[in-house]
Amino acid sequence: MEKRPLGSTGLSVTPICEGTSPLGNFPAQYGYEVGEKQAVDTILRILEGPLNFIDTSNNYFDAERRIGIALRERGGLPEDFVLATKVDPKPGSSDLSGARARDSVEESLERLGLDRLQLVFIHDPELHDFDAVTGPGGAVEAMVAMQQEGLIDHIGVAGGPIDLMLRYVDLGVFQAVISHNRYTLVDQSARPLIDATENREMAFINGAPYGGGMLVKGPDQHPNYCYSPASEATKDRVRRMQDACRQFGVPLAAAALRFSLREPAIASTIVGMSSPERLDQTLGLAETRIPDELWSVLDDLARVGRNGVEEPVLQTPS
Repeated sequence: MEKRPLGSTGLSVTPICEGTSPLGNFPAQYGYEVGEKQAVDTILRILEGPLNFIDTSNNYFDAERRIGIALRERGGLPEDFVLATKVDPKPGSSDLSGARARDSVEESLERLGLDRLQLVFIHDPELHDFDAVTGPGGAVEAMVAMQQEGLIDHIGVAGGPIDLMLRYVDLGVFQAVISHNRYTLVDQSARPLIDATENREMAFINGAPYGGGMLVKGPDQHPNYCYSPASEATKDRVRRMQDACRQFGVPLAAAALRFSLREPAIASTIVGMSSPERLDQTLGLAETRIPDELWSVLDDLARVGRNGVEEPVLQTPS
């Protein structure tokens, strides 16, 4: 799989990144259990396959420890692989101070069995006070210091609200950004953030191209978007996308994934894959040909949500 530059980091990554949130075993969110063997087998398959990018986090339950098991079984991280993680408060705490950021990094290093981290993000900054995180003694100060010390190669921020993410980008200290659920067939409100990162030669990484499942199963089977009940207008739009895809014999999930992959300013798209088989399925979706006629319909329907605002739904051809 052809690699893309990861901003100005000097690293190159595949257009698809393995998202390890489900590998930590989070049935409350995903609706299914993932045992340790399945998680380790999945990571081993990723390490042996065509991808070279894995994303995880300190708070993805047991994910980091399981990744560490796979790395030991394999004999370490392959030379051309990029492994990213995130700093988080301790479970049940809201502390994202500089001291906690350091502890989070040390915990990740121990679980993963590494002596340094290539890429570390501040996770979910919307859950914390901006001034506290960016001020003296905050997580940003600590992460910059750890980068200068050589404990972390590159730093980034991973979150949701676009206005807040732009404030972090404007600090001028990060090399990468992860945005989730805001550049999909349903919502392209991340466009200003994509433009801002491109102007700064920062890497933009797109998470949740399926919107949490709706753009795989359709709104009648999965009525939530971005982990919350979707509006009737959104569900109606996605039904029309689903119908258009059926007319061309294309899975809705393939169109959703390709929508992100075809954007040249996106360095990589994070897809959660919880079994070795899911990797093969995802690669198949990525290789699905989308006819120009279908893109025309989907782009019109997607454009309705470009600014995150629902407007009258466009008609698809019969």
